[in-house]
Amino acid sequence: MTAHSHLIESFYTAFQHRDYAEMIACYHPDVHFSDPVFTDLHGKRAKAMWHMLCERGKDLQVTFSDVQADGATGRAHWEATYTFSGAGRRVHNIIEATFVFQDGLIIRHQDSFDLWRWTRMALGPTGILLGWSPLVQRRVRETAVTGLTKFINQHPEYH
Repeated sequence: MTAHSHLIESFYTAFQHRDYAEMIACYHPDVHFSDPVFTDLHGKRAKAMWHMLCERGKDLQVTFSDVQADGATGRAHWEATYTFSGAGRRVHNIIEATFVFQDGLIIRHQDSFDLWRWTRMALGPTGILLGWSPLVQRRVRETAVTGLTKFINQHPEYH
């Protein structure tokens, strides 16, 4: 196992235990994170997102597999099952992650998943009928970013 494979496994093992401090210790100070919801988070904002998700994910269950890495890049498959607090609906999200490393840490982390599939589970009838639409997907993104900003405002370590 490479050092970077071990880093990815440490990241997801910490996520399984909702240990955000250990997760963000795997990130470079200048990390860039993106996914279909949080499309462009840098540095402390990316770290704050994981803190927020760990803190709010009371019934969060995370599994991961297919970790691969070399000297520069890596990837993993991971899945999260949780209750979406916005609607109280159960979500099972399936994610493919890619990583870029610098100085022995994750400098770039990109998660890919089907946002329409997520909206169908998280939003119910609205997601089924309109989750594919740019309007609904934009609203999901705006709500998530607003929630993250509020979380950061309550946690000065991320200012």
